[in-house]
Amino acid sequence: MLLQGIFPPITTPFYPDGAVYFRKLEHNVERYSRTPVAGIGVLGSTGEAVMLSDQEQRDVLKTAMDAVAANKVTIAGTGRESARDTLLLTEYAAELGYDVALVRTPHFYRSQMHPANLLAFYRTVADRSPIPILIYNVPPFTAYNMPAELVIELAEHPNIFGIKESSGDIEKIRLMVERTRHIKRSTTVTETFDAVTPRMLKAAQKNNDNGGELVSVASLTGSAKPSSSAVSVVAGMKTRRKEVGFQVLAGAAQKFHPSLEVGAVGGILAFATTAPTACYEIYAAWKEGDQELARLKQERIAKAAQRVASELSIAGVKYGLDFNGYYGGLPRLPLLPLTAEVKAEVEGLLADIRN
Repeated sequence: MLLQGIFPPITTPFYPDGAVYFRKLEHNVERYSRTPVAGIGVLGSTGEAVMLSDQEQRDVLKTAMDAVAANKVTIAGTGRESARDTLLLTEYAAELGYDVALVRTPHFYRSQMHPANLLAFYRTVADRSPIPILIYNVPPFTAYNMPAELVIELAEHPNIFGIKESSGDIEKIRLMVERTRHIKRSTTVTETFDAVTPRMLKAAQKNNDNGGELVSVASLTGSAKPSSSAVSVVAGMKTRRKEVGFQVLAGAAQKFHPSLEVGAVGGILAFATTAPTACYEIYAAWKEGDQELARLKQERIAKAAQRVASELSIAGVKYGLDFNGYYGGLPRLPLLPLTAEVKAEVEGLLADIRN
């Protein structure tokens, strides 16, 4: 599974009475699908997942999946406090067609979250999950910071493909990248090296009369042995193989470029929910090797990302959505909306970051 690029962790819209506003959720997902992001994350921290009932979580997952474009990677936040409940939601997400499960660290009994507990939890989930697992370390919300050494050990599991690291610790990202370089996995990508998932192939098969046919270009040209550059046709989609390692995704937009510089391959960024294109521009410049442009693009959003996404959190992100043409609306109580004064501040910060 290729997890590179920008992934907005989308919000959950509500009516003024607190009910989930599914039509606005569809609207937002459809609009993200027209941006250059690599995919979307559903039911993350920015999605107020902990505020939703079990049925609401399932309904949100289904609504988002029905609305997303077929070529976008879909990440479902399925982490619960127990391995059993995490697996139940992960299995449901897999049934809907989600590509990856984002599993946050259990934290309510944080004094008991010793390495043995976390190893057992993630290995149990990864052993039984029908889709790849992405670890989610988010100490600003859980007050638990997963040690790098523990992540490095879990990276050996064949069904744990990476981590969303939201501590903002650049040295930790560097350490995890350096200590997992030996992990090599082969994954299917498009001819232009974008992600390909089983769901994407299934969608392509529906549109192809010869669905499922696999033709190796190497065999047509008489190449002696296949390589990562060999193109195949699967269900009408041109694909090739790419080697990937344990993939670290940054979770702090204000430190996104420094994270890329030490080995992160992309970001699941709350600020990308408000300004997806502005975050993508950092990634695109870095990918093209233009570090000066990437640095300038990072400077452009740094202050807004820190204030809107990190300090004002859900209410700030949601008002940023309203300001940038998405639907943000209100957070759920006990979270409160921004005051008029703070809204004006957010508008000033986002005035030159319209998406």
